[in-house]
Parts: sequence; structure tokens; C-alpha cells
Amino acid sequence: MRGAISLKKLSWLIALTVVFALINVSCKAAEITPTRTFIAPTLLPSPQIQVIHATPTLEELSATVMATATPSSSGQTQSPVPTQATPTIDESTLPPEHFIRNISGHHQYFPLGCETAAAKDWANYFHKDFNEFEFQYRLPLSDNPDLGFVGSVDAPWGQTPPYGYGVYAGPVADLLNVYGIPAKAYKGYTLDQIKAKIAADKPVIVWVIGNMVGGVPAEYTDKKGNKVIVAAYEHVVIVTGYDATHIRYMNNGKFYQTPNEVFLNSWGVLGNMVVLDP
Repeated sequence: MRGAISLKKLSWLIALTVVFALINVSCKAAEITPTRTFIAPTLLPSPQIQVIHATPTLEELSATVMATATPSSSGQTQSPVPTQATPTIDESTLPPEHFIRNISGHHQYFPLGCETAAAKDWANYFHKDFNEFEFQYRLPLSDNPDLGFVGSVDAPWGQTPPYGYGVYAGPVADLLNVYGIPAKAYKGYTLDQIKAKIAADKPVIVWVIGNMVGGVPAEYTDKKGNKVIVAAYEHVVIVTGYDATHIRYMNNGKFYQTPNEVFLNSWGVLGNMVVLDP
């Protein structure tokens, strides 16, 4: 009897175990397994960047201003610099010394803007004026200084074409005339001719090397095959006086005096070039 009951209980236990096992399996199967959804990042379009040049380039400004420039009375924007053909001055007719006192100047604005700064001081002496920045960017551009300004006006001093260099007498005189300021450019001028201008109270712009030092001239061939003499540390000053042995000149608003032979040595490197009142 007890054995039979035990078997019966065992059968029920087995049955209940099977039932619970089936229920557990059903529940497991019915569970929802969560899924992870990966959202790829959206690549946003890059903003359109507009580059604005706060300071126009030399080429941009020159092209803009020259397009609106008033031509000279002859319609020319450039002219070749003639070799001085004026008869030699009789030195005996010159006063032994003469100094222009009522002239003043300033330090050039641009690293290579000596020609423009000197032109402005020279014009101011004759009671004329212009904007230094505007004048600089109205100069024509070229790789030949006889025809226009060479390189960037912000370049370091001491280079030669085609790198940042400067400009010679012709384009400077031409632009002064555009501004209504009478000026002529010459090469091959003489010391006596300068003295004659000074004695008439007319300062003279001259092309020298550095602050009146010697230099080595070199022949440069431009892109069109034209040849021109150039030299490192090309510079421009204004002669304002002389005596029997010395020349007085203004450089960046300061006055200096140098022996005639020192002046002639420096001035002669680039061919005795001048801009003067005709």
C-alpha cells in the first residue's frame, strides 16, 4: 500500500515537474528581447566660407585706381626717361653755396615707398599735396623699374628685380604730372645742373644707394627683353643744398651732409637719375 502511494506521489511529482518545465519554456519564448538601434551621425554640409581681403593686393589696387585715373594732357601714362641734353652749366656762374631752408619731410609709409614719400615731400614744398597711399597704388606695375613699380611695396629692402625693388624716375614724374604737379625725369644729369636748380630754390629728387653709400650696378633683362641697370638698396632722397665740398640732402625727413665725391659715387650707380621741377 505504502509502495503504491509512493509510486503515485512520484508520478504526480514527475507530472508537475514536466508541466512547470513546459510553462517556464513558454514564458521564456514569449519574452521580448530588446534590440539596440545604431543611428549613424549625420554629416552636416560644410558652411560656405567667403574669403574677404581686408587689404587689397598691390595688383588689385593698382588696377582699380589706374582704371579711373585722369590721363595726362598728352594722354600718356608712361614716357621714356631722356638722357639730360641741357648744356653744361658754367660753374663760375653758380653761387659758392646755397641751402633751401623751408623744406621738411616725413618717414616713408611703405617699406619700399621711398619714391612716393620723397615725391610727396617734394610736392609739398611747391604747395601741392596728394595722398601717399593713393599715389603709391596709382604707379604702374612692371618688372622693369623704368616702366613701373617692381614687386611688392611691402617687400624687404635690398632686393633687385624681379623681386620687390621700387621704381625709377619716369613713372614718378608721369604720375606727378597726372596730379597737376609739373615734373620732369632725366638720366645723365650733372652735379652742376643740380646746383643750378638748388640755387633757384628748386629741390631735386635723386636716385642713390642706401643712405648715400656705394653700390654695384647690374644689368637686368625684363620679361620683354628690355635691359635696365639695377642695384641692391636702391633709394631716393631729395637734394636741398650745397657748398664748395658737400651736398646737403633730406632722407625720410632728416637732413644729412656728405662730400661731393661720396654723393657722386652713390648717385652714379643708377645713372645720375633725377626728378625735378622743369
